[in-house]
Amino acid sequence: MKKSAVILFSLLFCLPALNAQDGKKLVILHTNDFHSHLQGYAPESAYTPLISDGDETVGGFSRIAGIISKVKAENPTSTLVLDAGDCLMGTLFAALEPATGFQLNLMKKAGYDVVALGNHDFDFGPAAFAGTVKAAFARGGLPVLLLGNGVTDPDDASDDLFEEVMRDGLILPFTIIERDGIKTGIFSLLGKDADESAPYAPPVKFDKVIPAARKLVKKLRKEGCDVVICLSHSGITKGKDGEWTGEDVKLAQKVKGIDLIISAHTHILLQEPIVVKGIPIVLAGGAGSHVGRVDLNVNNGKVSLEKYVPMPVNDAVVADPSIQAAIETQATEINAGILAPLGYEYGEPVVTAPFTLTYDETRDGSESNLGPLVADAIWYYMNSDGPGTDIAMVAAGVLRDPIMPGTQSIADVFRVMSLGAGADRVPGYPLSKLYVTGRELKNIIEVLIMSSASTPSHFCYYSHLRIEYDPKGGIFKKVKKLEFTDRDGNVTPILTGKEDNRLYSIVANSYMLDFVGIIKKQSFGLINVVPKDENGIPVTEMDNAVADFDKSLPGIQEGKEWLALVKFFQQLKPAEEGGIPVIPQYYEKPPLSLVPVTTSK
Repeated sequence: MKKSAVILFSLLFCLPALNAQDGKKLVILHTNDFHSHLQGYAPESAYTPLISDGDETVGGFSRIAGIISKVKAENPTSTLVLDAGDCLMGTLFAALEPATGFQLNLMKKAGYDVVALGNHDFDFGPAAFAGTVKAAFARGGLPVLLLGNGVTDPDDASDDLFEEVMRDGLILPFTIIERDGIKTGIFSLLGKDADESAPYAPPVKFDKVIPAARKLVKKLRKEGCDVVICLSHSGITKGKDGEWTGEDVKLAQKVKGIDLIISAHTHILLQEPIVVKGIPIVLAGGAGSHVGRVDLNVNNGKVSLEKYVPMPVNDAVVADPSIQAAIETQATEINAGILAPLGYEYGEPVVTAPFTLTYDETRDGSESNLGPLVADAIWYYMNSDGPGTDIAMVAAGVLRDPIMPGTQSIADVFRVMSLGAGADRVPGYPLSKLYVTGRELKNIIEVLIMSSASTPSHFCYYSHLRIEYDPKGGIFKKVKKLEFTDRDGNVTPILTGKEDNRLYSIVANSYMLDFVGIIKKQSFGLINVVPKDENGIPVTEMDNAVADFDKSLPGIQEGKEWLALVKFFQQLKPAEEGGIPVIPQYYEKPPLSLVPVTTSK
């Protein structure tokens, strides 16, 4: 007996110790590119989250909170709730964030554990985002915020507040969370394309993704993490061969030790994971349309994917009434702080859409009917309320939401053109105006056509300008003909010779016109455009190009893209006397402003 006991005792100590997490499951709920879509859409007037009435709207944060609550009730000790970035910027709710921290605090209340930073979280600048973080913390807390490859500038005072919240531990490079004995390390990255889409992030910069990921994975493994998850605001895309590619595919190919990549930035809804070198990549669309669910098994020190389900956020979901009540209270703050001074209300009806107006920034935008409408709206607004313009232009990348059939409110219209901010307290990019020669205008369009081939969000729509171009033409030799339509409807050719000095005014948002100033760099020095004022004097600071909509008042009275849409819609004809204006049938399939022709042999 004694001998048997010694043998048994020896065997227990000689066998490998069983891990505490073996045979267990981790349930992960994830969102990405939420863009402050706290209310369902579209149109928002049809959204009734607390009533099961079959409404066709999607999204809505009270519904997402309901999903989180239900899954946590079913898996109380093993659920993690994560967001992969760009949770802010996209609706009127984002405008109050730097002062209130409302949404980040609401995400905490809804059950989010970790939120990564995306490029649009920097749209108001790093100091304003730091203010958002501080306000959310003071309001009652916020999820763990992650930025794994962010680098600040100790010599630049403009990111001091951002550095402060990092020092205070409110923004971290990684975090470790234990659920049901499973030690999970989570880190975040902001990728190259996202970096290039964050013009207001500097002086905050972002290290290269692959070296940063290797360093963070090594650290988390050294800390004894059983599972390592990367929240990567980098994205995926499809190559010309139809296969998945992009920054997150390359991340999985080149970095070992990651068990799951939750992707973001490209707004793609994956119905099933992309598996690269054994690493599943998941992505749940955008704007809160879906909540992804990933079930991971942890067994014998190995992590495997049990299932992935993108769960629709729709009328079938039981919403959280307390979250919805908080959202509606915040909407009254938007009315008081932003819309009332402009003479509007959040839910005020503006126009009826009898058909869908949409766009696609992931491929050639020539089939969009929303882009031409927005360009016409900007042209109308500039010439009716502002200082006038010859040509208006808008890029696919700043169109953020489609217009769905039904009555569109102020909130719906704002979502279409929701990005950015100017020097005033009104959200949205200001409109800017520059003058160029016909030759320079041709060069701008040449570079935009070249750029949009690889970056479809650069595809542009124009008002009062018609362009014939050969898609197969040589570099900077694609544009064959330019025609300008003046305010009286007269069509004249735009001359592009070196000796033709007539100036044409073009208007776009300030972010878009920044592009004009860097065309020499974009074209590798082959093309140079000198933006000018109405007197032909070069404009060196783009801030000086912001259009002034009321010169009788001190300072610059900015015009906004979304206000251009509101004003344009308000002057349209209603279906019946005294009714709401209706978008004309013309815009269901408007003529192209960028017309492909075949001239190459």
